[in-house]
Amino acid sequence: MSVPQYRIISLGTMAANPLWNERAPVRTGHATTTLIIAGDHRIIVDPGLPAPALEQRLSERTPVRARDITEVFLTSFTPDHLRGIELFANARWHVSEAEHQAARSRLASRAGAAAAGAHESLAGILARCRPSPDALAGSVDLFPLPGVTAGCCGILLPLPTRTVLIAGDAVASIDHLERASILPDCEDHERAMESLREAFEIADEIVTGRDGASMMNRSGGR
Repeated sequence: MSVPQYRIISLGTMAANPLWNERAPVRTGHATTTLIIAGDHRIIVDPGLPAPALEQRLSERTPVRARDITEVFLTSFTPDHLRGIELFANARWHVSEAEHQAARSRLASRAGAAAAGAHESLAGILARCRPSPDALAGSVDLFPLPGVTAGCCGILLPLPTRTVLIAGDAVASIDHLERASILPDCEDHERAMESLREAFEIADEIVTGRDGASMMNRSGGR
């Protein structure tokens, strides 16, 4: 079995970073996008940029092209995590089973308040997404990190010398990692803190959700 590889394609950002004393949006938020290669699988995690920008980033970072992607995985089903998903029209789209169910409930509850076009677009994307199996490929395992959203789910890569966790918004940034802090708008703060602690315990290296730089976890991963 081949050892999976990963590469960060695009660094994410928060619309407003509360740790920088930003209380209102000052930029367009988007999630970190990561490419995982495992055997014949080419997996994009969180295509947060608009499709043209993401296509350019993919070209800059790797020889893999959009047509080569076999799967897309969303750590959370929010616009910041899926803005460029249509670029990968030939791929299979996945979200965790818990997040799939939670997203259906969120969309149903917000249907009256959302703009019709935006709501229909999200509903169409969710209809195409499938609840993911426990592993997307050999040694590419789902790792539930609920709290930010009800079904937030990372990806765990057990590499020969270290364990890497692609954490999504469960670990939002390097600053959040170092301060053991979660995002203020989490759906469930208690579960989000539990997920953050689990990320510390399981991972030697964490790819954060909004600034994307992977780093050695100084909090004592295994």
